Amino acid sequence: MEYKGTGLVYWDRGEGPCLVLLHGYLESAEIWDSFADRIPQGYRLIIPDLPGHGRSGTWGALHSMDDLAGAIRAIVEAEGIGKIFLVGHSMGGYVLMAFAELFPEKLLGYSLFHSTPFADNDEKRENRDREISLVLCGKKRQIVQVNIPKAFSMDNVDLMPEEVERARRIALESSDQGIVALLRGMKERPDRTAVFQEASLPILLIGGMKDNYIPSEVFDKLADLAPHAQVLRLEQSGHMGFIEEPEKVVPELLGMMDRLA
Repeated sequence: MEYKGTGLVYWDRGEGPCLVLLHGYLESAEIWDSFADRIPQGYRLIIPDLPGHGRSGTWGALHSMDDLAGAIRAIVEAEGIGKIFLVGHSMGGYVLMAFAELFPEKLLGYSLFHSTPFADNDEKRENRDREISLVLCGKKRQIVQVNIPKAFSMDNVDLMPEEVERARRIALESSDQGIVALLRGMKERPDRTAVFQEASLPILLIGGMKDNYIPSEVFDKLADLAPHAQVLRLEQSGHMGFIEEPEKVVPELLGMMDRLA
């Protein structure tokens, strides 16, 4: 389908309560493949390539999280779905928080997965600018070589070489234009802590205790901010718990969906 004048690609399979999986920065829908295979029959799965990554297009110099949330709303409307359970990994969580603020009536609940509702601080904005400069200088590979191994726990980098290499390949397939547009969108996103603290929607908060991007103390702060949230701590995961410990994630996720559907 089209959204904002460009192609919007997504995978749609199964029937039942609808689970939408949003990938992170330097990822695509493909990153969810092994996790999606663990979802049994009786659920509908929609997994988009967020515009700027994968096979979806790029419409401009900046992709705001609000516009990406609008793309998800467009898919839901096109498919005639009433309400969804939304899962957002990393950058996908920023899109999720925008969706929760703009379209709460479309949500059964959501899972913030290795992500936060916070805006970038000054240091993170500087890092976004540095990565933008590297991409514009043709040095995307340098970013990928650092970011992808760092996304896994130190132990799992050695234990999961095929998964790390697959994530690296997916990242390298991201277009330069799309990477820059998404970096700019993440840099400019607002703080949505107040949305996260709103108790009207059920939340499953998932974090990796060996996450190099979201330290355990930050995750603990998140849990304290939303005492109504169901919390899952993945003791052996970095930033990629749906790859590192999927056997712990799937029962928690589907258990919450079953209670809400």
